[in-house]
Amino acid sequence: MKLAILDRDGVINYESQAFVKTPGEWIALPGSLEAIARLSRANWRVVIASNQSGVARGLFSMDALNAIHAKLRREVAYAGGGIDAIFVCPHGPDDGCACRKPKPGMLLDIARRYDIELKHVPTVGDSLRDLQAGQAAGCPTWLVLTGNGKKTRDAGDLPAGTQVRDNLAAVVDAWLSEE
Repeated sequence: MKLAILDRDGVINYESQAFVKTPGEWIALPGSLEAIARLSRANWRVVIASNQSGVARGLFSMDALNAIHAKLRREVAYAGGGIDAIFVCPHGPDDGCACRKPKPGMLLDIARRYDIELKHVPTVGDSLRDLQAGQAAGCPTWLVLTGNGKKTRDAGDLPAGTQVRDNLAAVVDAWLSEE
């Protein structure tokens, strides 16, 4: 089984410093939905792992988050792809949970759910915490320069071996060219 783990904000959709709080605020990045569709057609399973501390902060409810994810799934399906699962950490930065990236809890939960070793499961993010979680879980890490990606790249300290691409479409191009 081929599996990819994607962060959401800044990778699939536009990042918002004020948080994406409603389906109307969720806007796909150019080419991201089509990239996911290409993975689906190549028999990859696509899973999202996303910190969503806006829930803990009271900025939006789980119902609102579910509505945002329903829109995401609809738009991916319209592009011809599918999202196999969405894992979220609804906790705040100071809650001390094991699932909030940069900790690897969500990724380890994905490994258990799919009964898969993560050493061949790439993870894509736009922030250092996404990459640190991937590294801690044993995933190959990929940084996109959308969202916070340029700032993350320019700050340095990327985990060893991190691949950098302009956007999710370029990451998927690299993966599918290796098949």
